[in-house]
Amino acid sequence: MLHALYLVGIAAFAASGVLAAYRANMDPFGGLVLAFAAAVSGGTLRDTILNRDPVWTHDWVLLTLIICVGVGTIIYLRFWQLPHKSLLVVDAVGLSVVTVIGARAGIEAGVTPLAVIILAVLTGVTGEVIRDVLCGEFPPLLLREDVYAIAALAGACCYLALHHLGVGATPAAAVSAGVVFALRMGAVYLGVHLPRPQQLGKRGGDTG
Repeated sequence: MLHALYLVGIAAFAASGVLAAYRANMDPFGGLVLAFAAAVSGGTLRDTILNRDPVWTHDWVLLTLIICVGVGTIIYLRFWQLPHKSLLVVDAVGLSVVTVIGARAGIEAGVTPLAVIILAVLTGVTGEVIRDVLCGEFPPLLLREDVYAIAALAGACCYLALHHLGVGATPAAAVSAGVVFALRMGAVYLGVHLPRPQQLGKRGGDTG
């Protein structure tokens, strides 16, 4: 079940890579490059930290899925208009699922609870950072005021807590992924942003 959930997250990030390439006016090859970069970067970093081979290097299903989703998204965009906020929605799906898978990988590797949370967040956000940098979008979404890494952090903490409470892997993954998705999309549709340092300074000056 968790592997199927992981494939959903990889597919979502692959689609987000193509959508980002489309918005950046890249050609289809650029779309496929971003599909791979967005889909495998987080897992590659996580597995490298855990001193093991990245999953995609020996999982042909994963690579085939990325290619199929990438090509399918390119064909879709060739004939139909890009739905409003589609990139944000698809990206939120990928973030929610991949973050939980990162937390699970850390637990299975026997690392400390803090390391589990760090690995989960890195797994969730790295693909987005690489994708945005390749698109020439700087700073990436992660480094702006949007609720992104905070959502991944909340989901990682939720999964770790449910694991220690003895909740099964699948229910814990579903609940934690739901937390990440709800926080991310809630911030998008409600216009919630983290305050910038300049804004905090102005508020402090006003109260003084």
